[in-house]
Amino acid sequence: MNVVFRADASLRIGSGHVMRCLTLAEELRRQGHRCEFVCRDHAGHLGEFIASKDFTCHLLANTDEPVAKPAEANSKAYSDWLGVDWETDAEQTLAAIGALQVDWLVADHYALDSRWEKRLATVARRVMVIDDLADRVHECDLLLDQNLGTEASDYSHKVPTRCSKLIGPRFALLRPEFPVLRDSALKRRAKPSIKRILISLGGVDLDNVTAEVMRAFTHSSLPLDTELDIVLGAAAPYLEEVRALARELPFRATVSVSVSDMAERMCRADISVGAAGSTSWERCCLGLPAIMVVLAENQRAIGNALATSGSAILLDKDAIADQLGGILDELVGSDERLQSLADNARKICDGRGTSRLVSEMIRISKS
Repeated sequence: MNVVFRADASLRIGSGHVMRCLTLAEELRRQGHRCEFVCRDHAGHLGEFIASKDFTCHLLANTDEPVAKPAEANSKAYSDWLGVDWETDAEQTLAAIGALQVDWLVADHYALDSRWEKRLATVARRVMVIDDLADRVHECDLLLDQNLGTEASDYSHKVPTRCSKLIGPRFALLRPEFPVLRDSALKRRAKPSIKRILISLGGVDLDNVTAEVMRAFTHSSLPLDTELDIVLGAAAPYLEEVRALARELPFRATVSVSVSDMAERMCRADISVGAAGSTSWERCCLGLPAIMVVLAENQRAIGNALATSGSAILLDKDAIADQLGGILDELVGSDERLQSLADNARKICDGRGTSRLVSEMIRISKS
């Protein structure tokens, strides 16, 4: 199959949409299919990173002009994420695809809806949508919403009757190293303690929440030999400030950039302070207890669902200074709480969602 992905990364959007599409693309390629990407040239785009993975990436020209025609009314909060109106984006995407015979067009973008999808369906045999919001109408053959707490009924009257809906963390897009390391990670959780903490608050962290978290650690009773594994992306605007702060902390703190071994880092960690985004499912797969920080409103539903399930502790970013130290103190003093978080997390996701999704794409293509 020929598969084309339309997804964006930027300082505002973050990297999650592109990264999960890359996970799917790599599994498709492993099974013999051909994938390309179409992305807009926003500041913080991941075009070079996509190319480094040996995928063709068509970069659409950016513009500073105001968006004249936003997406549907219930998506206005994201309508300007495209940088152009949807018609312009559709025409530019069609031009980037050219004469390629497209078997699947995969759209992962909060600013796109059924109008854009109908236009692209003129050149794509099938359309797939990856969504987290259930707030707009789609014209697609397959829809993925990998979030805990979402129900198929949330998309009633928002997708065609023919559309196959894959809902929940059972279908979360995780790279193959996560299910591979799952058993060894879960064995480590059998004897909980806090010696190593992973801090990963998105590849960009535009508001420098990482530094705020690091400072809050100094107001806890964590032993000074605790290791802090701090991860950021190369596009993070406060990277140098975080590095300088790491040198000042009393703990053994290291800062790593654009890592390719996140599964191993999660496996070695005892707890994580992380964003309430798509990396939540990676942590769950490996049973990693998490303090989850809500960085944007579109993450709140995920955070609330995981907190309700007892698999994570939820923390608003404006409460970090006041509450994080106390949360850490509680976890240091309670092996039972750590064990409970790990046990509940591992039940959420087994890490095999990517292969399940590819199987469904192939099934639909043959129907």
